[in-house]
Amino acid sequence: MNNHDKAPVTVIGLGLMGQALASAFLRAGHPTTVWNRTASKADGLVAQGATQAASAAEAVAASPLVVVCVTDYTAVRGLLEDTPDDWEGRVLVNLTSGTVDAARDMAAWAESRGAAYLDGAIMAAPDAVGGDAWIVHSGPRSAYDAHEPTLLSLGSGARHLGDDHTLTPLHEMAALSLMWNMLNGFLHGSALLRAAGVDATAFAPIAVKGVETVAAWLTGYARQVDDGEYPVLDSTLDGHVAAMHHLVEASESLGVSAELPNLIKAIAGRAVAKGHGDEGYAVLVEQFAKP
Repeated sequence: MNNHDKAPVTVIGLGLMGQALASAFLRAGHPTTVWNRTASKADGLVAQGATQAASAAEAVAASPLVVVCVTDYTAVRGLLEDTPDDWEGRVLVNLTSGTVDAARDMAAWAESRGAAYLDGAIMAAPDAVGGDAWIVHSGPRSAYDAHEPTLLSLGSGARHLGDDHTLTPLHEMAALSLMWNMLNGFLHGSALLRAAGVDATAFAPIAVKGVETVAAWLTGYARQVDDGEYPVLDSTLDGHVAAMHHLVEASESLGVSAELPNLIKAIAGRAVAKGHGDEGYAVLVEQFAKP
């Protein structure tokens, strides 16, 4: 199949992620138009076969599918304000990170210009784009379906979450919460071991195995959260709190910050004080669900 058989696409914003997106479209055979305020960022993509637009307006006019990935939604609006008011027949896919309110406002902006709007989030690093990257979208299902073959060029995990544009930033923030909590746990554990003269590289294989073990619990935890019932699977919350106390003591005895384990212990302690000590760990979702 040659490039003329593939749908054309435009990529606006050529940072590390934007370049990865454009490269993935090119590798999949899509005629790809690119634009960035710093024109030299397009040089490598032009060498791969991309067409460099002279302006954002020209970039938008080049394709029925326009993908934007920049620093934030304010930057998106700044780049697109000078494009024509009439976007009729075009789909704008915004893969920029942002808030629920920003996604809602961006959808209204796009729709006021006749564009269908998909809010998207890339759940992967740039080097995974075009491979097994998960890229989620929310907005009109018809717009997603019309361009799904093209969007799948960015990652085999491309999927539609629903018609509500705010579902994407909500899922992205939930995934970031998961990521930072996992990384902070690893880094705190590494600090504990470093205080005892153990290298983080020696801890890493054990940490990976621990993450895999916990990952296997998530489907069961999800069912508990949805059912609102929290049976004990491994230990009661009381048992977990006792172990949390040990982690606090170990941190303090080694001269390592106990701030993180103390925070976790405080949250769990509130649940115990409300009478949930004999339930499973997933009952903590009720604490996180409150202001």
